[in-house]
Amino acid sequence: MSDPAGAAAAWGWEGAQLAPLAGGLINQTYVVRDGEAPIAVLQRIHPIFAGEVNLDLEAVTAHLAARGMITPRLIHTRAGEAWLVHEGRVWRALTWVPGVSVARVPDPSWAEAGGELLGRFHRAVADLTHDYRFARAGVHDTAAHLARLAEAVAGGGEAEWIDLGREIAGEAGALPPLPVTAPRHCHGDLKISNLLFAEHPLRGVCLVDLDTLGRSTIAFELGDAMRSWCNPHGEDAGGVRFDLEIFAAAVRGFRGVADALLTDDERTSIVIGAETVSLELAARFAVDVFRDEYFGWDAARFPSRRAHNLVRARGQLALSRAIRAARADALAVVHGR
Repeated sequence: MSDPAGAAAAWGWEGAQLAPLAGGLINQTYVVRDGEAPIAVLQRIHPIFAGEVNLDLEAVTAHLAARGMITPRLIHTRAGEAWLVHEGRVWRALTWVPGVSVARVPDPSWAEAGGELLGRFHRAVADLTHDYRFARAGVHDTAAHLARLAEAVAGGGEAEWIDLGREIAGEAGALPPLPVTAPRHCHGDLKISNLLFAEHPLRGVCLVDLDTLGRSTIAFELGDAMRSWCNPHGEDAGGVRFDLEIFAAAVRGFRGVADALLTDDERTSIVIGAETVSLELAARFAVDVFRDEYFGWDAARFPSRRAHNLVRARGQLALSRAIRAARADALAVVHGR
């Protein structure tokens, strides 16, 4: 078990209330409260992230703030450190930003507000100069994820797992090639729950979960966002579909702010990227069905991590197929036709 109170003491929060903040799949997150008022976020970082990821977060958020964007900012410990190693794990603290997060897009107006926020983010980092201290290699190496799945299938397991793995692998041949585009500064994990909103009036406030900041492409940045946003039922439910109305609203919001940043190939890559990332994520969830070690899972709804990841993998496979079926219409949207 983690010791958030022991970690919080490094920031001088011995008497503060700590409450778990649900929703993240990777990091363990707590709200720090002084009485009723939230004052900070305390996080135990997953071991896949080195402590140096916080130096990147600090540099990028300073740039965002200088461009007038609201963003969480790193809080140093009382000893002046950017992060804390406590019980062998990296902890960090961030300023509290009020806002509403959602697990799925309620309606197209939220998608448009979110797209506008992404546009403001990309416009703000367009002139950023930063060499990242930490980078996760191969995050969107689709071929490598599919190879790991093939290895897992070859190693054996329950017939249900093996059948699913083979089905995912069989879909890979239908993926069109991604356009070759230049890397940009990217958030790296733009599922809808990583955006904070204000509701009255509705607007995007800021991006959170900033461990994945780095150089990537629009295909994986906005493609992954659209994969998340345009499946209104989420990753854990049946009835998977690709909602073109939500997609069009999100693209409209982004293009209204930052369309001039994109090339035609990058616009195309948003659609192909969404299809690719869906299948890639199906492979990643399926690998964790075999390995049972990585993704967080909802113990209130599923009997095991494997059971949850089976549902997730099937859902992302179905979503990739749905995006393929809507590909022509989605390409017309991104190119303004």
